[in-house]
Amino acid sequence: MEFIKMHGLGNDFILLDCMAETPAWDPAALARQLCRRNFSVGADGLVLALPSSVADARMRIFNPDGSEPEMCGNAIRCLARFLCDEGYVSGDALSIETLAGVLFLSVSRPAKAGMLVSVDMGVPEITGEITLPIAGQSVPFTLVSTGNPHAVTYDLFPNQRLFQVCGPLIEHDPAFPQGVNVEFCLREDAHTVRVLVWERGAGPTLACGTGATAAFCAGLQRGLIASSAEMQLPGGVLRFERTENGHVIMTGPAEEAFRGKINLASRESV
Repeated sequence: MEFIKMHGLGNDFILLDCMAETPAWDPAALARQLCRRNFSVGADGLVLALPSSVADARMRIFNPDGSEPEMCGNAIRCLARFLCDEGYVSGDALSIETLAGVLFLSVSRPAKAGMLVSVDMGVPEITGEITLPIAGQSVPFTLVSTGNPHAVTYDLFPNQRLFQVCGPLIEHDPAFPQGVNVEFCLREDAHTVRVLVWERGAGPTLACGTGATAAFCAGLQRGLIASSAEMQLPGGVLRFERTENGHVIMTGPAEEAFRGKINLASRESV
């Protein structure tokens, strides 16, 4: 099986080209195999590029634990670059179908910057507020839906030890029966926010597109940031802008790391 390893700000994916033929194997089981670091290819997720009847392509993504999230902002930018590089789309505008709906993207190749991909994330929804006990304090979280669920706080920016402890506790808190992505934010100024993401089904990641989107929207909701701002993640920067019609535009890089082949016959059945 041929695969392409891609990443958006270090949030890395194994991408499989299924545009010509839908695979017969179980993608959830395959994700659990291939995403294991040190024992296989290793990645934050497995991405399938599939044909679509309503868009230029359809994306399915599976976390390392085999779960299937509704959307992934870094993965969709990587898929957009793949579709452009392989000639599946022409021009600089394209659409991709996801479990969260059809998203519209545009690509550009500025000098010395590789490919930048902008994604119209639609109008993310603020779904509520919740306060959770963390390290002896009550911490408020803003709940945001970007097609998948997020809990965002600007009231706690943990050190790595606390991050590793409270990330999974919040992800699996009884308040979130389906699990939740968690974002810890530190406002530097009205245009700059530092963000740590604990991703549902994947754990800590160097970057998360939907997580950064949720952090941006929560910051706007609380009046902490401007309508154009940078989210600084461990892997790099994603830029955001809220348009006059309320849509959120996310812009960031998408890179191909390498290509390879893996012999599934030498591994346990998928």
